[in-house]
Amino acid sequence: MSNMSKLWRLYKMGGITPAVASMFNPQSAQQMAFIRSVMKEQRKNSMYDIPLQKLDTVVFDLETTGFSPYNGDEIISIGAVGMTGGQLLEEQSYYSLVKPEKAIPDAVVRLTGIDNDEAGRAPELIVVLKEFLEFVNHRVLVVHGSGHDKHFLNSALWKTSKVNLSHRFIDCLILAQRLEPKRGSYDLDTLLADYGIEANGRHHALYDAGMTAQLWKCLLAETLRRDVHTLGDLYDFLSR
Repeated sequence: MSNMSKLWRLYKMGGITPAVASMFNPQSAQQMAFIRSVMKEQRKNSMYDIPLQKLDTVVFDLETTGFSPYNGDEIISIGAVGMTGGQLLEEQSYYSLVKPEKAIPDAVVRLTGIDNDEAGRAPELIVVLKEFLEFVNHRVLVVHGSGHDKHFLNSALWKTSKVNLSHRFIDCLILAQRLEPKRGSYDLDTLLADYGIEANGRHHALYDAGMTAQLWKCLLAETLRRDVHTLGDLYDFLSR
């Protein structure tokens, strides 16, 4: 196959930028192909009948350079832990820094403790995305405040692989709002304090993922007491 034929085939798969990158970087082509295959397979899975007590999830957190990936803000770290139902799987965790394309703002360095020298030695975004998706596989994603994380993951996936995130989400913030609609605040620090979860190492992606996992365990117990037993039941409960 000629180079032009290869380029045209890659272009049809996902766009000219990854196509050109892949022509000169076979490893990136393999990573892009893996990411796209995970998203394609994920769309085929139906999990609505799975009992919540047996549901395999990955609780994750991102640290970013700002609030808008569409204005140039970037992911600088990903942390995640595995769970089955309300049980934290101690042996299952993932953490990586991500090499940004631009300098990390001073305020973010102070908040996260991630400096530009450290981040500059980190893996490229596509490498971390592939590793993260290998860790997640087809499990449901759990997060606190899914809007922020979905935007950044979708932006990163589109930038590297021209594909959108297709995993199912459970948002602890939205679930807490549904369980306790009269509560005054639903930010992570307030919920952690109210559920007696020690806030240690905030704004480190792996530690935040671990604390969110403890919060999910508490919210799951309350959810089960509402006669909500499967993932389908949960989505129905959240939509009422």
